Amino acid sequence: MSRSRPDTPEQAEFREHCRLWLQANRPPAPEFRLPQNAVEVMTREQLSYLQDWQNKCYRAGLVGADYPKEYGGGGGKGFQRVAAQELARASTPYMVNVIGLSMAGPTILEHGTEEQKRRYLPALLSGEEIWCQGFSEPNAGSDLANVQTFAERDGDNWIVNGHKVWISLARFATWMILLARTSREHKHGGLTYFIAPVAGADGVTVRPLIKMTGEDGFNEVLMEDVVIPDRQRVDEVGSGWKVAMTTLLYERGGAENAGTGGGETLDDRLQSLIALAKRMPRNGRPAWDDSVVRNEIAKLAIRVEGLRQTARRGRVDALIEDPMRIPLQAKLLASELMQDLAALAVDIEGASASLYVGDERAPDGGRWPLAYLNSYGFTIAAGSSEIQRNILGERVLGLPKSK
Repeated sequence: MSRSRPDTPEQAEFREHCRLWLQANRPPAPEFRLPQNAVEVMTREQLSYLQDWQNKCYRAGLVGADYPKEYGGGGGKGFQRVAAQELARASTPYMVNVIGLSMAGPTILEHGTEEQKRRYLPALLSGEEIWCQGFSEPNAGSDLANVQTFAERDGDNWIVNGHKVWISLARFATWMILLARTSREHKHGGLTYFIAPVAGADGVTVRPLIKMTGEDGFNEVLMEDVVIPDRQRVDEVGSGWKVAMTTLLYERGGAENAGTGGGETLDDRLQSLIALAKRMPRNGRPAWDDSVVRNEIAKLAIRVEGLRQTARRGRVDALIEDPMRIPLQAKLLASELMQDLAALAVDIEGASASLYVGDERAPDGGRWPLAYLNSYGFTIAAGSSEIQRNILGERVLGLPKSK
């Protein structure tokens, strides 16, 4: 894997530790099927396997490596990048607490109180407590500031009522990062950010939402007179929009080295696509022999390499003209590239792409049709591709707002 700068002696020593530990501790594949990503976890069996893996990585120092020691981290500098690279190199399972690691953790570290950091971050990093994100509502998706879930002050507590949707991991979550309205007089200024209880909390109902894939990793969460102590408010009353923008910044790519390493990389997917093309028949010959197919794969390979080199550029301070340009680009381009990789695989499979997961005749176990259907979630989540382009154009390039 290409790296943009040489390791310091300390980082080199840590890299060797990561490699040796992963060689000795990479978990065997489970007997049951894991979903293609953490947000699709559906069963306690899947959850337990992935939680155990994250906890082992945490205890070995591969998760939370750059967090301050007083909050459960390793206290390193630039070590999490090293761990992420080695986890990807070893093709290990992904970290299940992805929302905690990539969104809740960085937000609490930036905006939370000392008490909140000490209470929530250690169990978040270890995977002991799972987190979900309570932003979207039936009438507040693209217009996030339109959230209507309301939190009313009651002494030292807040009483919350509302309805959240598209909540990944909600059925397993201990905590939710919640954006709620505390004033109806102001749109953006009437929002406040909370750490809300989920699992076992009075007044919280979690219902699965079944997607077109047949999976139900998404959920809706209904909150009826849910009590949240004021000590679980993040930042000031009315500062919810500011805190939410921090969360979205990390969700859209600002948490590259948050500790969510592992899982399949884009290069892994490209190599699997090439292998598929060499196996699947087309007009009596392997699809790979078709120059049109090879040309399409070559174009995707160029995009994969382009993203890799762009990520390297993002680690060279002298080449960064805007701190969020590359992370924001990466979310947009990677999500669309994943979709296009899966779309070409489905095309190569032809009629066999109608065979779904679980059919013993399905090429690659049916992974490509599933990946294609799932890919639409990634081009929508954290801001659709259209919204992402607007953000890049307006906030990074300084172009006038679209009408």
